[in-house]
Parts: sequence; C-alpha cells; structure tokens
Amino acid sequence: MDLSVVVPTLNAREELAGCLDALTEYAGGVELIVVNGPSSDGTTGMVQDHDGVDVLIEVADRTINVARNAGIDRATGDAVAFVDHQLRVTERWQTAIGTALADADGATGPTGARRDGVGDDLRPESRTIAGREVTYFDPGNVAFTREVLDELDGFDEYLAVGGARDLAHRFAANGYAMKWAGDMTAIGGLSADGGERDRDLHWKYRSLAYRMVKNYGVRPSVAWRLLAHAGSDALSGVRSVLGGDELPSWWLGTGRDVLTGIAGGAKDSVVARRRDRSPRRNPRGRSARADRAVTVYDWR
Repeated sequence: MDLSVVVPTLNAREELAGCLDALTEYAGGVELIVVNGPSSDGTTGMVQDHDGVDVLIEVADRTINVARNAGIDRATGDAVAFVDHQLRVTERWQTAIGTALADADGATGPTGARRDGVGDDLRPESRTIAGREVTYFDPGNVAFTREVLDELDGFDEYLAVGGARDLAHRFAANGYAMKWAGDMTAIGGLSADGGERDRDLHWKYRSLAYRMVKNYGVRPSVAWRLLAHAGSDALSGVRSVLGGDELPSWWLGTGRDVLTGIAGGAKDSVVARRRDRSPRRNPRGRSARADRAVTVYDWR
C-alpha cells in the first residue's frame, strides 16, 4: 500500500517540527505533504529545510477543510492519512494503517497524551441517527482509501468547524466501514476540527444544523437533536450566571449566537441538498474549485 500523509498546519512551527520528525522516523517511505497557511512564524522555512517532507503547499485560506482538500489534491498514494500537527505518530502507526485498510475503507486510532499505545478503551464515539450508525473519528489521526475520498469528493469547504463529523455522516451513508486500530497511536495534544472556531457558539450551531439537515433532511429527529444540544448549552449558561461567573447579558448574547447559527446553517443546508442530490452530499468539495494552492514546493 502506498500511503500519503497530509499534515495541515497554521502558526505551529515547533509542534509541526516534532510531528514531522516522528513521521520521518516511524513512517518510512510515505509521501509526506504539509499544507501551510497562512503562517507567519517561519513555518515555510522550517519545512523547506526538513529532509522528510515531499510536498509543501501554501494556501491563503485558514479553513481547515480547504487545507485537507489541498493535500488530497497533491497526494498520489492509494491511501491518504491526516495527522494533526500537534501529534506524533508512534512506532506501529504505519503498520496499523496498512493492516486496517486491508479490509476496511477507513481507519482511526487513539490520540492524546497517553504513551502506552493501548487503544481498546478509547474507541471512537458512535451514534445511530435516522436508523444509520455513524462512527466519528479523530480528524488528527485518521486514514482513508483514496477511492473513498474521491467518491465523497473530500471535505465540505462550507464548514469552518465540523468537517470531519460531516465526512463521518457521508462515509456512513455510503456504506463504508471505519475500523478502529488500537496500534494506530499518535501522542501529544488533542486535535481539533476547526481551531479557534471550535469555541464559537455561532459556528458550532451553524455547522451542526448544516450537517444534520444536509445529510438527513428536515425531520423531527434532526430538530430534536438540535434542541437537545441547544438546551444543554443553555442550562450550562444559566448555571454560570447563577454562580456569578457570567452576566445575564452574556447568556442572552450566547443565546442569540445559537439561534442565528441554527437558522443560518439550516437555510444553507437546504441549498446544499438541492445542489448535490447524490449520496456524497458535498456541493463544496474538492471538485468545486482548483485554486486552493498559492504556492507549491514539490521535491518528489
């Protein structure tokens, strides 16, 4: 199996250097692709000087899903892995991917600060939605066959956060199998699916509403899931106000963010469903544009 590894990064030169060192040491022979941008901390020079990198792609868009798709565009392997720049793969990581993808369409493994490499107790979250079992994966430690990424047209670039969750829904809808690989371990900081906007309530709910309605349509179970999430955050906010940690004006402001996020995401998802009625449900995927890269350094 020829494996391409895509590492998106933004202003994390020191963490990225450790990630690349680990990949060079433990994942020999892979095609290593860094998607940078736009960083202002000297990342470009560091990557250019690193002997293990095959391709450096500079992008102008900060959206993580644009970076992921830019990496897929340049990858030539028959399998593509995504690694968060905060993580460092371990000795059995590459072998675990090959074993898992021999009889599955995707593979994911344990991530975080643990160093013992035991992954059976860290299996990913699974949910049954509209009769469909969806297995979520860590976007910073996951691999797919190239066929799957081409069929699903990569990641949905509408999403500033939640792109990996959206892919998990579409992956399940098309009948693909995700395999848990306990030896596919990456240690370090916990990866995120959208950086700073993970903490933005407007984008959290805009993304959630968009993903749910785009993938499942307008149905009671979708509305219930949105209300359940909003109710949980609202109750948490009330506790913060009563505890004196926040002001009532803060609670009202966050409520406005939640409502506008849900409304905007639901509206845009209806348009998305009309634009792409195929099972891949990805109107803003890889094929939608060809101008992601500003500069490409290719040393292959």
